Amino acid sequence: MNFHDVIQPEDVILGLEVDSKTRLLKELARHAAQRSDASASDITAALAARERLGSTGLGDGIAIPHAKVRGLAKPFAAFVRLARPCPFEAVDDQNVDIVVLLLLPETSPKEYLNLLARIARLLRDAELVARLRQSDDTAAIHRLLGGDPSLSTATAAA
Repeated sequence: MNFHDVIQPEDVILGLEVDSKTRLLKELARHAAQRSDASASDITAALAARERLGSTGLGDGIAIPHAKVRGLAKPFAAFVRLARPCPFEAVDDQNVDIVVLLLLPETSPKEYLNLLARIARLLRDAELVARLRQSDDTAAIHRLLGGDPSLSTATAAA
């Protein structure tokens, strides 16, 4: 299973307005609940519990909040680019503007857990992240997240 198997074009969100990590997690949970079979309260609780273990802010303006969620039947992912960078307690103390949400069923097989590592590797590509920040085309962003090598920088920025 790869990231493109989990994220749908409808789950690419651009320009989300939030001013805090708590508000961001609640908005992510609300969206995920509308698009999955888990409740917003279960998702919010799972994300908050995971964040208490340590921030999922990777640095360089990127965060990957993730959690195992009760009642979730299959993995769910969303890509969010914030309207303005938001405090997130990232390891480098920078605010985040790129957020990838990953939710997994409570009883996830190892294959699902490997998704997190794949997403983190994907977001270490500085050129890709620059393209994700520049593009206003959700379909192009979805293809970029799926590793579509045919997209040129000009196409991604369109």
